[in-house]
Amino acid sequence: MDNGIGSVDRPKAVRNGVVACPAAFHTSSPAPTIPSAEATLGSHLARRLVEVGVSDVFAVPGDFNLTLLDHLIAEPGLRLVSCCNELNAGYAADGYARAKGVGACAVTFTVGGLSVLNAIAGAYSENLPVICIVGGPNSNDHGTNRILHHTIGLPDFSQELRCFQPVTCHQVVINNLDDAHEQVDKAIATALRESKPVYISVACNLPGVPHPTFFGNPIPYCIVPRQSNQMGLEAALDATVEFLSKAVKPVMVAGPKLRVAKAAAAFAELADASGYAVATMPSAKGLVPETLPRFIGTYWGAVSTSFCVEMVESADAYLIAGPIFNDQSSVGYSFLLKKEKAVIVQPERVTVGNGPTFGCVMMKDFLSELAKRVSMKRNTTAFDNYNRIFVPQGLPRESEPGEPLRVNVLFKHIQQMLTGDSAVIAEAGDSWFNCQKLKLPDGCGYEFQMQYGSIGWSVGALLGYAQAAMGKRVIACIGDGSFQMTAQDVSTMLRCQQKSIIFLINNGGYTIEVVIHDGPYNVIKNWNYTGLVDAIHNGEGMCWTAKATCEEELTAAIETAKGKQDCLCFIEVVVHKDDTSKEVLEWGSRVGTANSRPPNPQY
Repeated sequence: MDNGIGSVDRPKAVRNGVVACPAAFHTSSPAPTIPSAEATLGSHLARRLVEVGVSDVFAVPGDFNLTLLDHLIAEPGLRLVSCCNELNAGYAADGYARAKGVGACAVTFTVGGLSVLNAIAGAYSENLPVICIVGGPNSNDHGTNRILHHTIGLPDFSQELRCFQPVTCHQVVINNLDDAHEQVDKAIATALRESKPVYISVACNLPGVPHPTFFGNPIPYCIVPRQSNQMGLEAALDATVEFLSKAVKPVMVAGPKLRVAKAAAAFAELADASGYAVATMPSAKGLVPETLPRFIGTYWGAVSTSFCVEMVESADAYLIAGPIFNDQSSVGYSFLLKKEKAVIVQPERVTVGNGPTFGCVMMKDFLSELAKRVSMKRNTTAFDNYNRIFVPQGLPRESEPGEPLRVNVLFKHIQQMLTGDSAVIAEAGDSWFNCQKLKLPDGCGYEFQMQYGSIGWSVGALLGYAQAAMGKRVIACIGDGSFQMTAQDVSTMLRCQQKSIIFLINNGGYTIEVVIHDGPYNVIKNWNYTGLVDAIHNGEGMCWTAKATCEEELTAAIETAKGKQDCLCFIEVVVHKDDTSKEVLEWGSRVGTANSRPPNPQY
């Protein structure tokens, strides 16, 4: 989602990648000063977060960040959301960034930082700008050879910083106020420009100390938009048009990096202009409207939606925008795409077949200009072929009265719940595959974490996404094993008065691990899930729970949940441990085979 940063047409006063917005220059009066009591690092950081679009910071208090949290709370445009643990705070910032374009979390030194690290790594892998703020040791303790608590017992305080370096695009440790203003601004600007997490450590004794650099209201800043090299853009367009003009049945495939390139609208524009059949990679679901006239479904190799794989892999040319090809998206490296048939469009480069690669070409510019060039030679052949062979997907067989609930029946009813005011969060597991088959109405959001695939992500991500997208009712599909990892922050959802609907799919274990490689470690202890959520509720906030073991109970629960518009609804769905989608069985077999390849011969 575009957060509005980087919309300046004629940037001025560039410094460290930060641009003063034009409005700052067209004023007849000087910028107002800030009262000295508010001219502090903590207040400046809070104001900057609000300026870039952060309204909520997900936090866990600790003695090194308490003063900083006071300043975040004091900022009128900012709300502090206290989470049960740092991991969920990071997941929440991830989910928030997906809905709003940028997210933030605040934790304490080392014990908090290393706890949130896993979530920050996930955000890095998914190209999400998350600002991770850590309350650090007193500035006087650095270099003193003292040993502090919340450390590993060494006087070197850099361990946390070193851990964050591989999973953030920029790191700052603020131990003095003279350059703190610049350090904060550069870090936030870098997060937005690179669409990656950043790490900001603030010494615990600095947030409340006034300093002259904070006396004036900061000039509003915007990110310098990257510009295409015009010669490179023209060359890439010429090569691509020539390549595609030779194709009989070209197709287009949307990849997950459409988000970071902010090119989803340009992709849709090209789809409309070209006439090509359009598919999405699984991790791009929700980025491109599924109501496009020639949309054919999800391309996921052998587990694609019906008839999509045949159209994509039989095409004589495919334009793939923003792909991530890994072992899971390629179904154990088993898909049948050929490089010589592909135009691969990444956020800043274009590769045409086995031929040249054109750098410094922005995806958004390229797709928009390509739409103009191919509009005179529309080619609907692939979609026409799709229409000839397509057979509508059948519905699950009717359930007998009282028959144990089946997963395909559950998702039949979830499909009927979706509107443009909905969003879907899919947890790692069989929900990945069942949710891919949902047909999203215009405006319906969809998120899952495919690249990193951290089990338990969805609880925190649901908290953050729902907090950012308050106009939507979010439907989360979470497996029992995943829920057991991060269940605590259902309580934070209640504190925030969220109205999501959680389907807890209770099948007794880690199903996605079972289909890859089974063993006793994939069986978990069953919980009384509705009882747990009722205990968390404890009469405070709006919460309703139900348990469904058959279709009649599920239907009644869904109708009740739909009527409780201002209430968090939790529906435990009990299914057989072997009840899975056919896609997860195929996918698990292929990924398991890829994982178990013997080592190459050693000479």
